[in-house]
Formats: sequence, structure tokens, C-alpha cells
Amino acid sequence: MTTPAAIDLTQLLDDHLKDVNLPLQIPPPVIAITQGKVVHFDAEQATLTIRYPILDEHLNPYGSLQGGMIATAIDNTIGPLSMLVAPPNYTRQLEIKYRRPIRPEMGYFSITGKLLKRDNRQLIFEARVFDDQQRELVRAKAKHWIVEIPPDS
Repeated sequence: MTTPAAIDLTQLLDDHLKDVNLPLQIPPPVIAITQGKVVHFDAEQATLTIRYPILDEHLNPYGSLQGGMIATAIDNTIGPLSMLVAPPNYTRQLEIKYRRPIRPEMGYFSITGKLLKRDNRQLIFEARVFDDQQRELVRAKAKHWIVEIPPDS
């Protein structure tokens, strides 16, 4: 299977957030921990897919990917998506259901985040984690809250 060409997440975010008057660090340092590469972004469908390598330093004692690292990768997918499709916001709740272990022999896994709903200041996202056979490994739901930014004085 060929590897899809990566999309520059930093450039996507910089272009989208150029008029936001907030101190932002793009990309945030936590992105480097998971080493994900954006392979698809669709602004109209409000989806973002990032492919992550399975790194030995992220394994648990059983030899599969540590649940907290999976949660980090999910947050590293939904977070940038939220910045691309909505005003500045933050994660308020993240619920994860682990279905299958993510094992080193898989090589990588992909996460597709999608904005499901916006209700006033609340955003609802879904993230689905897949192996290269498109088997679902993990599913997550996140609630985000849009930040009120005071007008410039």
C-alpha cells in the first residue's frame, strides 16, 4: 500500500488562523510526540485524517500502544480540526472506547476526526481510529467549548 502524500498542518492552521488575535503556538509542541502526518482535510465535510506511526517508546507492558498515547493522538487530530472548522475553542470532555489493541506490527494507524454538530458555543466531534485494513480500533467523542474573545479595545 502506498503512503499518501502528507499535508502541511502548520500551513493549514497558519492560513486559517491568520486573523485570530490570540497568542498561539502553531504547531503546539505536543504534536511532535505522536509524529502524525495529515493525509486528508475536507473543510466542507469538516473532517481531518492524520496517520500516526506506532513508536516503541509509546508501548505499554503488553506490547501494544499505551491508551494514553492513543488519547493524545485523538486529541492531536480533533484539536487541529476544531481550529480549522470553528472559532477558537478547547476540549471540555473526551470519551474513548477502545475496541482492539494497536500493535507494532501494524506499522501505523489513522485517525479521522469529524465535526458532528455545533450548538451555540458547544461543538461535538467524533474520532475513529483505523488500521491499514480499515478495521476500527478505537472510537471517541469529544465536546468542545467555543471561547468568547473580547473585542479589541
